[in-house]
Amino acid sequence: MTWLIGFKGPSGFSAKHTAEDVTEGVDGKGLTAIVTGPTSGIGLETARVLALRGVHVIMAARNVESATTCKENIIKGCSSATIDVMQLDVSSLESVRKFAKEYISMGLPLNILICNAGVMTPPFGLSKDGIESQFATNYVGHFLLTNLLLDTMKNTAQKCGNEGRIVIVSSKLHSMSYKEGIVFDKLNDEKSYSSFYAYGQSKLANILHAKELARRLKEEGANITVNALHPGVIATNLSRHSTFSACFYGVFGIFQKNIPQGASTTCYVALNPKVKGVSGEYFAGNNVDKPSSQACDAELAKKLWECGMELTGSK
Repeated sequence: MTWLIGFKGPSGFSAKHTAEDVTEGVDGKGLTAIVTGPTSGIGLETARVLALRGVHVIMAARNVESATTCKENIIKGCSSATIDVMQLDVSSLESVRKFAKEYISMGLPLNILICNAGVMTPPFGLSKDGIESQFATNYVGHFLLTNLLLDTMKNTAQKCGNEGRIVIVSSKLHSMSYKEGIVFDKLNDEKSYSSFYAYGQSKLANILHAKELARRLKEEGANITVNALHPGVIATNLSRHSTFSACFYGVFGIFQKNIPQGASTTCYVALNPKVKGVSGEYFAGNNVDKPSSQACDAELAKKLWECGMELTGSK
């Protein structure tokens, strides 16, 4: 279980390596990346390290003021960093559509899309679109964002000759979803809602999304890879809503990563040349790992895709 153990895997890296370690020597100049949820925790570290490696980073943030402060702090430590800030609330389909439209109108290329933003175990609530908040933020918003930007990524990959990479941050807790995996008929049902299982469900959806999108892009012959990952046990403000999470981090503190280590797998999958051509996989500890059996269910992935299309009005 590479997500817990600090031993080096086939990649030559372990869960103890940092984001800077796994991207050392990588030249990201000429690449453009979007990072959602970039104002704290592993999202902020991911944005910083990508910028450090020469990538033009678009910080897609709900709070523009906070993101601007983060941008300024990154530039203080790396004067050559190229960073732009754009407003995006992934829990709102309207905001996702507005962001994508604005991004496309700017004519920017897109080599890397990092779906990092998320919420963890909040009390029951519905998004502006009437979707359970965790499912809306962690999965549905990123599903729509990815679909809206796919043509831009395909065009970029074709023009520059480099593969595009879509990186989706999931969690080991994807294996602790509802019994059915995805409760399609009760997604927005407050009575049956469990904040913990709903979180697991949204993270299971992330992996299924990655696998189904990877399958579709491979069939199409598109030069884009899609992978999901578990960043590790990291105490960030993501877990602020959960008593369970506080206990979890306390019990498993021995395995806890710091933020530079927590962002490493994201940066490894996004930039490291060893991941070239790898798609539809699940990573942990900077190595390919094995997700739950439900996360490998191709029929469940297809059904979820149709659900995502319906929820986003893409049909």
